[in-house]
Amino acid sequence: MRAGFQQPEQRRLPLAVDHGDRGGHPADVQIPGTAARHLRPLNPSAHKFRSTSMSSHPEHSAVTVLGLGPMGRALAGAFLDAGLPTTVWNRTPGRETALVERGAAGVGSVAEAVAASDLTVVCVVNNDAVDAILRTDAVADALKGRTVANLSADTPQRARDVAAWAAEHGIGYLDGAIMTPTSTIGTPDGVFIHSGPGDLYRRHRPVLERLGGTHTHVGEEIGRAAAYDIALLDIFWTSMAGWAHALAVARAEGISARELAPFAQGIGAILPPVFEQTAAEVEDGSYSGADNPITSAASTMAHIVHASEAHGIDASVMRAVEGLTRRVIGLGHGTDGFLRVAELLGRR
Repeated sequence: MRAGFQQPEQRRLPLAVDHGDRGGHPADVQIPGTAARHLRPLNPSAHKFRSTSMSSHPEHSAVTVLGLGPMGRALAGAFLDAGLPTTVWNRTPGRETALVERGAAGVGSVAEAVAASDLTVVCVVNNDAVDAILRTDAVADALKGRTVANLSADTPQRARDVAAWAAEHGIGYLDGAIMTPTSTIGTPDGVFIHSGPGDLYRRHRPVLERLGGTHTHVGEEIGRAAAYDIALLDIFWTSMAGWAHALAVARAEGISARELAPFAQGIGAILPPVFEQTAAEVEDGSYSGADNPITSAASTMAHIVHASEAHGIDASVMRAVEGLTRRVIGLGHGTDGFLRVAELLGRR
């Protein structure tokens, strides 16, 4: 282990997954509040419309929530706790019962639900589900002149597709992503990102802020929130894949998951400054390898591959990464840092 690694306080990593309507999203993994706060952007001043506090008197305060999986129920519950008139709808009847008992209005159709509020928040598994819910004549007519804030996870292009449909039908559209689990909704630990027309975001921000936490408008281009989400999902699931593989290798060598976990947290603590430094290098194209050239990284990866395969453990993911580093070296960049791989991946 290189200098700079510090063994953290030993504690068990809470990695229980809450399978819900969003499916496979890091917001469905239960993490402590302190960790959730680290998901906030470290340089929020770069985003013009960031806000962390809830307004006292939101305008257009009635809100509709479509989709009542675990996250949708959490969103509706936060609106109710904030005192907002809240209408709810779910494709599968019965999930609205507890919310209705708390004061929400349950309705029988999507058209009736969206007609009840100036703002409709949608949180379902993906934009195919969004299309199935919204793209009917009755719903489009009811939404005309109103706004949809879509917090369903999907790709940037799918966000643009839904936005184009909304524009064709005179419907305001904001896209967004929830970066923290259901337990953070309605608390200071929630993290939300939004994209779309700035004036539309400002209009509905007081209501969205009732969900608690940090809200950041990342740009007018409608796909930007989904792009951030996809990039952050990439970091999350690649990291989780590495953690799963490390557990398999450690177990094969007689190291338990609980024994490894505190050291894994130490690795995690190294990453934030690495992200900041290497982001600057990627932006200016320097890719400095002064401290750790990519030739060294390739050698380390080869050790992981050999140790894994000696135990019959699939090392195809690390072989693929090692292959990328060897290609970079073959192109004459052996003294550069590992992030030169990003340039290689981005070539068309």
